[in-house]
Amino acid sequence: MIHVHHLENSRSQRVLWCLEELGVDYELVTYRRDPETMLAPASLKDVHPLGKAPVITDEGRDGRAVAESGAILEYLVERFDEAGKLVPPAGSDAREDYRFWLHHAEGSAMPPLVMRLVFSRLDKPPVPALMRPLGRQFAKGVERRFLGPRLRELAGFWNDALAESPWFAGEHFSAADIQMSFPILALESRGGLAKLPNLANFLVRCREREAYRRAVERGGEFSVV
Repeated sequence: MIHVHHLENSRSQRVLWCLEELGVDYELVTYRRDPETMLAPASLKDVHPLGKAPVITDEGRDGRAVAESGAILEYLVERFDEAGKLVPPAGSDAREDYRFWLHHAEGSAMPPLVMRLVFSRLDKPPVPALMRPLGRQFAKGVERRFLGPRLRELAGFWNDALAESPWFAGEHFSAADIQMSFPILALESRGGLAKLPNLANFLVRCREREAYRRAVERGGEFSVV
C-alpha cells in the first residue's frame, strides 16, 4: 500500500494523478496548513525530515519515504509501470524529452511562479499595515523587471514545445505531462494562457483524462500554492 501524505493547497495532486493512471491502490493522509502562517504542520517532519509535501511512504518497501514530486513520479513509474504506460522506450528521442520535462517542471518552471506568489502577498497580512504600500510597489517592480519577462519567456518555450505534438514527450501521454501540468495550471490561474493556445489545449486534454478526474475528486481541485 502506498500512503500519500497530502498537504492541502499543495502540489500533491500530481502524485494522486500518477497513481490513478497506474491503477495503484493508495491511502490519502491529509494535513492542514497553519491558518496564520500557511506552513505545513510539524507532524509532516515525522514522515520526512523536510516536513514538506508531497511525500509518499511505501509499505511494500518497509515504509520507505520518498519526497520531491519528480523523484516520487520516477519511483512510482519504476515500481509499478511494468508495461511502460507512462514512460517512453529507453534510448528513444521521446525518452530524452521525457527526462528533460520531468525535471524542468520543478527545476526551472516553478521557482519564478513561486516567487510571483510570494511577492503578490507583500501587501497582505501578516505584513504590517504600514509596510504594505512599500511591499506593493516593490512587488510591482520585481514583476515588471524580472518575473513578468522571465515567465513570458518560459511560457513561450512551453507553448512552442507543444506545437508539433499533443504531449511534452511526443505523441503519447507520459509522467512528464503530469509533472508539467502544475506550472501550466499556475499560469492559467492568473490569466496567463490567453495568447498560448497550445498550453490551453494541453490542459483541456489533461482534464479529459479519467485518471485526472478521479485524482481531483479524491484530493480536491488542483491548487497553485
